[in-house]
Amino acid sequence: MGNFAANEGLSIFVILVWLGINAYLFVQFYFNFLTDKWFYTRVLLGHALSWARAPAAALNFNCMLILLPVCRNLLSFLRGTIQCCSRTAARQLDRNLTFHKLVAYMIAFHTAVHIIAHLFNFEYFMDAQLNRNSSLLTFVLSEIGTNDSLPFLNPIRTNETNPTIVMFTTIAGLTGVAITLALILIITSSMEVIRRSYFEVFWYTHHLFVIFFIGLVFHGYGRIVRGQTSDSLNISNPKICAEQFKTWGQNGSHCEIPVFAGNPPGTWKWVLAPMILYVCERLVRLYRSHQKVVITKVVMHPSKTLELQMKRKGFSMEVGQYVFIQCPSVSRLEWHPFTLTSAPEEDYFSAHIRIVGDWTQALYEACGGDKNETQEAWKLPKVAIDGPFGTASEDVFRYEVVMLVGAGIGVTPFASILKSVWYKHIQNNQEVFTKKIYFYWLCPETQAFEWFADLLQSLEGQMAEKAMTDFLSYNIYLTRWKETEAAHFRVHHEAVNDPITGLKQKTLYGKPNWDNEFTNIASNHPGTKVGVFLCGPPQLGKSLEKQCLSHSEADVKFIFNKENF
Repeated sequence: MGNFAANEGLSIFVILVWLGINAYLFVQFYFNFLTDKWFYTRVLLGHALSWARAPAAALNFNCMLILLPVCRNLLSFLRGTIQCCSRTAARQLDRNLTFHKLVAYMIAFHTAVHIIAHLFNFEYFMDAQLNRNSSLLTFVLSEIGTNDSLPFLNPIRTNETNPTIVMFTTIAGLTGVAITLALILIITSSMEVIRRSYFEVFWYTHHLFVIFFIGLVFHGYGRIVRGQTSDSLNISNPKICAEQFKTWGQNGSHCEIPVFAGNPPGTWKWVLAPMILYVCERLVRLYRSHQKVVITKVVMHPSKTLELQMKRKGFSMEVGQYVFIQCPSVSRLEWHPFTLTSAPEEDYFSAHIRIVGDWTQALYEACGGDKNETQEAWKLPKVAIDGPFGTASEDVFRYEVVMLVGAGIGVTPFASILKSVWYKHIQNNQEVFTKKIYFYWLCPETQAFEWFADLLQSLEGQMAEKAMTDFLSYNIYLTRWKETEAAHFRVHHEAVNDPITGLKQKTLYGKPNWDNEFTNIASNHPGTKVGVFLCGPPQLGKSLEKQCLSHSEADVKFIFNKENF
């Protein structure tokens, strides 16, 4: 239970506070529209009025939050600021995209409720105009503003129209349609299958958020939903005057014709500050994109992985950080995130890019990957860099014992860590807090090992020379190979070093038995906090997080950290 609190306690607290504020705003604004000010509006609309306004308040709150988790520079600043005080709080910032998605789902939910309620409202408005009977209060209320100079209550001014026409001829209607269409496109294109297979679609449609926020700010300027003014309430109590509507404004009557007004638009008060923050964020990115970046070396690895080694004046990084890369010759609008595989001690920074889509294929070709001859330096494409930005892996040297789990190309942040280990321990003889690293690399095929094997071989040899073989324990798994196939392969390739990786540590086949691995680590390191770092698929993350919770006891705790960008 204690480890669950350490891993998830603050996250659950944040989510509960967020849900509590949503619930409070919904309930508060629901009852706000049950007051006397909205008495006559409810005569026309019933409780659909409250059902429309309550989610609108919650929408304002969530739209205030939605931009904050994607202000990468702000998050990096906050992470660096609070890291020295609370590692747990800093770790919550690594879940920014998860929170961003939760807020988006909440926006979608409240938008749906808001739209459905307003569809009922417009039908009620229309019905009040169609039932042209002066003995009905609904008709009398709908006629206010027709033959006099008073403000209207019913925005549908004639019975010769329909709600659809009103929807496309009012500010609220037009902006509402624009907001809804933008939101539908943003959410549908964010599905994982679209994001992974057609990243460009996801990237471009996400920028419809500009239309969404412009529409959101102007949505309430039409003041279609109106309530009785305070002055009118003081003169004519609706609970009394509603029964005397036939004598409103006549001599001897104590009830004047009610006067109505809409609330001034207030959405801008909610979203102005985050919009300014986001504009500043984009200005910082724009400034960085114009800083000169030089590609010093391009390496084409056999597994169709492109390695770019680059330099930029003033560039400073930590282990496990990532950058966004733009290549103007490929696309001037697209920025893609890549983990840095270089160490902070090196005089350049590098990224390994697996060729899996249109953009990466175009970059591969621009760098000469499809050519046999060496690409001349002046022919290499220009690139722009935004970052670096912090991730969970920055905390790796804050734990005495560390588990690093990488799947496929997900090994990239750990390349930076292991390189940094090499520089700190072997080259500079620096002492670090971390005393033991368990490294697990899961790959489906042998080709994926090629670009990383050299680093592991170098580490293995150097640590053997320094008598530090106990510092790094690594296990490499070929997940798509069965043990029977592997046995046949080993018979024909008996050697001191592994025939696939060239390492003394033999490659394992199949998937790790995580229960055994965690049990062994727990027994080897009692009384310690073990940092578990993953860069891989969500299914693997769920499995490791479950193991962290089930294997944590009073004397050992597993703290789960996942790369999330």
